Amino acid sequence: MPDPDLPPLPTALSTAVDGFTRFLATRQGHSSHTRRAYRADVTGLLRHAVRHGASGLDDVDLTVLRGWLAAQADRGLSRATLARRGASARAFLRWAHAEGLVATDVSARLATPKVARTLPTVLSVVAAEQLLASAERCVEEAEPDRRPAALRAWAAAELLYGSGVRVGELVQVDVGDLDLDERLVKVLGKGGKERVVPFGVPAARALRAWSAHGRPELVRAGSPAALFLGDRGGRWGQRQARETVHALAALAGVDDVAPHALRHSAATHLLAGGSDLRSVQEVLGHADLGTTQRYTHVDAERLRTVFEQAFPRA
Repeated sequence: MPDPDLPPLPTALSTAVDGFTRFLATRQGHSSHTRRAYRADVTGLLRHAVRHGASGLDDVDLTVLRGWLAAQADRGLSRATLARRGASARAFLRWAHAEGLVATDVSARLATPKVARTLPTVLSVVAAEQLLASAERCVEEAEPDRRPAALRAWAAAELLYGSGVRVGELVQVDVGDLDLDERLVKVLGKGGKERVVPFGVPAARALRAWSAHGRPELVRAGSPAALFLGDRGGRWGQRQARETVHALAALAGVDDVAPHALRHSAATHLLAGGSDLRSVQEVLGHADLGTTQRYTHVDAERLRTVFEQAFPRA
């Protein structure tokens, strides 16, 4: 929604933002959250351009782009935020050029701060097993009225770790996307790309228990076909899934982790166990093999730490 405290953009610029947002949804398959972030970044750029005399997209030149980023840097925004906003500007102007709205894509010459690549949070194999064992114990110890929620937590944690799916993919899985006999789950990933991911026997056991004794207890009239239902019978949300994983980590006495850390852990453990990069790339749904290669760095970093602690001449 437009900010009522700010003047509206000129019609030509506003129309361009709307067109770009539709492109992100229909051609790129970005989530509503991602579309809002891109739209906010691009709108901020265009407001800056208007304040500096621009009336159309052709007025958004390299000087305007650099001035926009410099103004935000002066406000103390982080390098990561500046890099993200620069990426939004590039995507928008690249689209505008492809659509014939501007003669030249000036953003191709825009340099933005590089963000240091940080190693993802990863549980050890032992800690991951502790978390999942704790989730199963919660089912055994749960009061009857809390048993469905405990089964859901166990099944969700097992599937997150056992398949490496993203939490956003997990909550969008429908009952018909799950094949327990073949131990496969179909998910819709980034960019609307569908993939089929295998999972192991422990995850299958938890999912069978949830499907037979947990989910039926939460079904209401009008409930969706979602595999994971919330307490009121609607589709379980990402926020609830995150809260569940944090709670399980606390109960298990392991490092506090979010669902994405279970995905990172699955990838790292697959590579440590001998899986090749291409196979792990397909499981995770990474478009770029370089993204998957981060997990080889995680394993190497852990090996270096163990070496330095244990080897007398390290």
